[in-house]
This record gives sequence, C-alpha cells and structure tokens, in this order.
Amino acid sequence: MPTEVEVKFRVADPEALTRRLRDAGFHLETQRTFERNILYDTPDRRLRAQTAILRVRRYGDRWVVTYKCLPQNHNPGAPHKHRDETETQVQDGEAIGHIFTQLGFQPAFIYEKWRTEFADSTGHCVLDHTPIGDYAELEGPPDWIDATGHKLGVEPGEFLTLSYGRLFEKWVQETGSSAHNLTFDEIPAPAR
Repeated sequence: MPTEVEVKFRVADPEALTRRLRDAGFHLETQRTFERNILYDTPDRRLRAQTAILRVRRYGDRWVVTYKCLPQNHNPGAPHKHRDETETQVQDGEAIGHIFTQLGFQPAFIYEKWRTEFADSTGHCVLDHTPIGDYAELEGPPDWIDATGHKLGVEPGEFLTLSYGRLFEKWVQETGSSAHNLTFDEIPAPAR
C-alpha cells in the first residue's frame, strides 16, 4: 500500500503562490477543477475513531474511490502527514456510494473545493479554494516537502497536518457556524 506524505498550508494570495510555483520550476498539471468529496463511515463512526477514511471523490468528470489509514509505523509528532492510501478510478461514483450504504456505511461528511494542480519532477502542489479559505498541499518525499516549502517562502511552522474535516471543525468552533459540511451551498461566501 503506497504511503502518502503531505502537508497543507494556508494561502493568503493564490496568484502570488502560482507565480512562486512557476519560478520554482513547477508546471500546471490540471486547470482549476471543481471537486466534491463524500466521506463514508459507519453510524458509530468506526473509521473516524481509527483515523481512517473511505472517500468517493468526483473531480471534474472523474470518480475516484480512496481508503486512507495510519501506517503501522505512525509517528504522531511527525512534521508531515503520513497515510497509507489505496485508491482507484471508478466509472460511477454514485453507484459505489449506493454499494457502500448497502454495506452499512453512510455519508458522514461532504467537502468541496476548486483545485488547481502543479507538479515538478519530484512532487505535487495543489492549490485549493474552499468555502473556508485557500489552502495548498505539498505532496512528495519529506525532504522535498521541506525544501519546496522553503523555496515558496513557507515556514515549517506554517505546515498543517490536519485534514479538511479537522480544519472545518476548527473553523466551526471559531465562527459558531451551523454548517455541517464544507460545501459552497452551506458556506456561500468564502471566509478569509
């Protein structure tokens, strides 16, 4: 099972980050594309308790099913987020969601974003516009993440290892919002 290594960081100026990425040798891999994610879990939230996710993602015209969990050698104090990740493209994500519900899973959380993907020869940087602000993710080897963050002017203290679900929970606590999902319908105006 491949291990995903990544960090997020908040982005105050998406256009400036895009310029810095190009200056650092990144190329545009995917134009700004709408993405909708549905996390499935059991009614008692067993997957969440295990820090695992079962996700159906629609990214443009593609559907991807993903399962992520903590690796066996998990280090909770690591500066980068590590997750074992298994994913595959599927033809019909709505049918897969129906199958999941028949197996006892239910939609537990929905999050949306507009994603732009960049890459260099080693890793990826994605720029996400979400209902609660703009974030970027660096995904690649840990040394590459640290070096790329430095090139982009991002201090290691700005790195976040939280999921969008956890970032949303923090935002709800800070704002008192009654939103249940991180969607543009529930949170119509971007919070900055």
